[in-house]
Amino acid sequence: MRFFEKTSPYKQLLNLSLLASFILRIVLLFHPITSASFSWGEIGKIFVLGLLSDSFVFIVGSGLIWLYLLFLSNSKYDKPWGYVIFGGLVALLIYVSFFNTILNEYGGVLPEIGISFVALKTVLFGLLLFLPQYKSKIRLVLFSIAIFIVTLVIIQNSISEFFFWNEFGVRYNFIAVDYLVYTNEVIKNIMESYPVVPLFSIVGLITAFFTYRIVKKSKPFLEKLPTFKEKKQSTIGYIVLFGIGIFLIPALAKQETSTNVFANELQANGLYRFYLAFMNSELDYNKFYKTLPENEAFALLKKQIPTISNNTTERKIIASNPEIKKNVVLITIESLSADFMKCYGNQQNITPFLDSLATKSTQFSNLYAVGNRTIRGLEAVTLCLPPSPGESIVKRKDNKNKFSTGSIFKQKGYTVKYLYGGDAYFDNMEDFFSGNGYDIVDKKTFKPEEITFSNVWGVCDEDMAKKAIKVMNEEAKTGKPFFNHWMTVSNHRPFTYPAGKIDIPNDSKSREGGVKYTDYALKQFFEMAKKQSWYNNTIFVILADHCASSAGKTELPMDKYRIPAMIFDPTKSGTINPTLMSQIDVMPTLFGILNFNYTSKFYGQDIYATDYKPRAFIATYQDLGFIKDNVLTIISPKQKAKQFDLVLQSSTLPKEFQLMYDEKSKAKLDNKLVNETVSFYQTTSFLLKNKKYQKE
Repeated sequence: MRFFEKTSPYKQLLNLSLLASFILRIVLLFHPITSASFSWGEIGKIFVLGLLSDSFVFIVGSGLIWLYLLFLSNSKYDKPWGYVIFGGLVALLIYVSFFNTILNEYGGVLPEIGISFVALKTVLFGLLLFLPQYKSKIRLVLFSIAIFIVTLVIIQNSISEFFFWNEFGVRYNFIAVDYLVYTNEVIKNIMESYPVVPLFSIVGLITAFFTYRIVKKSKPFLEKLPTFKEKKQSTIGYIVLFGIGIFLIPALAKQETSTNVFANELQANGLYRFYLAFMNSELDYNKFYKTLPENEAFALLKKQIPTISNNTTERKIIASNPEIKKNVVLITIESLSADFMKCYGNQQNITPFLDSLATKSTQFSNLYAVGNRTIRGLEAVTLCLPPSPGESIVKRKDNKNKFSTGSIFKQKGYTVKYLYGGDAYFDNMEDFFSGNGYDIVDKKTFKPEEITFSNVWGVCDEDMAKKAIKVMNEEAKTGKPFFNHWMTVSNHRPFTYPAGKIDIPNDSKSREGGVKYTDYALKQFFEMAKKQSWYNNTIFVILADHCASSAGKTELPMDKYRIPAMIFDPTKSGTINPTLMSQIDVMPTLFGILNFNYTSKFYGQDIYATDYKPRAFIATYQDLGFIKDNVLTIISPKQKAKQFDLVLQSSTLPKEFQLMYDEKSKAKLDNKLVNETVSFYQTTSFLLKNKKYQKE
């Protein structure tokens, strides 16, 4: 079979793909973020099963290059077929250029892309047809371009996987799918974060080198193209391998069974992981996870939240003291891990202002983010419910008119706004917040003179701070209390910010610089706020949206979800509350402090209430975690459940600020905790699916 011989370009591209995957695995294995050791058995699976998976992923994914090689032919240019085909291409070009096609129905740039493709194909076919004396040279050039493109895809994918691992410590996942949707932001982020010209130059040189080698070795194939019989034999072989790959690739993925998460990630094929994430953006809880009978699930939930009634989370919250109608400013800080702060052991002095503010605030020292993305944090503090598998509610179509913190404030006569320094279109924030009654203040509302510095994510946090003060001053004039939710942006790659503000150079593009600049901007905000008439009548809630990294030795490493959180009232003194809690509890706790009377649907609870039972939720888009009684329970697709005993590592820090736990796998599951975990996540899914988490 000519297509699988040594001189075949297909065989050489397959070899290149396997070589790139092998080198990538070696690099990732020794990457600093890969904080695990491996047994010889795990290493064997990583490379042997990984190689097998890579081979079939290439075979299944290389259908287009196979068709390209299959249609390389001399006979199609012979009379009269050459002229017939050329005439057909000209007619097709006229049709797509001047008539309404399916591409016009879709709109956008698709018609232009279609016309360009057909025009290019027509011109190239015409050159080969009418200039037979140059056919070999023209074909060699076109063949070289095709090989260059495929080689570039292989090399670029390996580079992209490296940078994705460098950022998240995993193969492609749901975040990578999001990156395809927000291509503009991602490309700009890359342009601003990395030395793009040297990097692309190196990629181009590597691609050119391998293209040259493949084209040189393929000359015998081009000089004597396969006959129809040889093509038929090779194609039958390819179809058989394609069919085997369709069944074998998912079977190999099921062998990613190590307790070492890094071993599973290294064994996996990144492109197949991307495909799985793309196909499973929303996960049906009842289909993929452990379940209980509906009444039993709600009965268990009632033991955790005693005042709920029937199969809902609805309950009356009645305060014993008069309501307090203070203004509320909620600040969610981008990627602020707990271990960036001094009280959690950081010695870099990158959060001097927040360190100081924490001592004057009610500091919740044992609080966990529910997820590892901004929209999960926004979902948590807005809807106050556990994370659901798949995509965040913020990104779903059914994301409007939910029971939210904003709806409670509106009931109490507050003006409600969401403030964001970037374009709120990103991550569907504008659709979500406006659909839940928030007014939006984002980059589009800025006048040119209000912007002193911006990058791909938006205006710098200082500019947003100044804008926030203006907005709040205008709100204060109305005589109504206000609730403003500000999401910061500066602590995000590429970590660029105005020069001369902090002692870390603005061109260093370091995480520490991003953290310290955001801390500086918050200081400027509070210094401006102190001068305003509304300051002493305002409560400030400050917490992170998620940690800076979520990679670890287990699916849900505890320290990668621990975030700082505080409630600052200028009229009160500071205290530390070490109660175990989640992001979803922050706003219900605030409502308790304000003595709000309301009908709640929140899963989040006032942690000062006598019936609160300490627990926390942490999750990825498919692994759903529940922390209680020093045990981490994780439920996953395919009805899986596992548990870890949480053993606090020794530390010189005060106990309430100790972050690091050893997660020791439990040989025997505590079914009581498994069922409690299921009750929370299953009922959340039920209420959302049946539209019972609406504000009315």
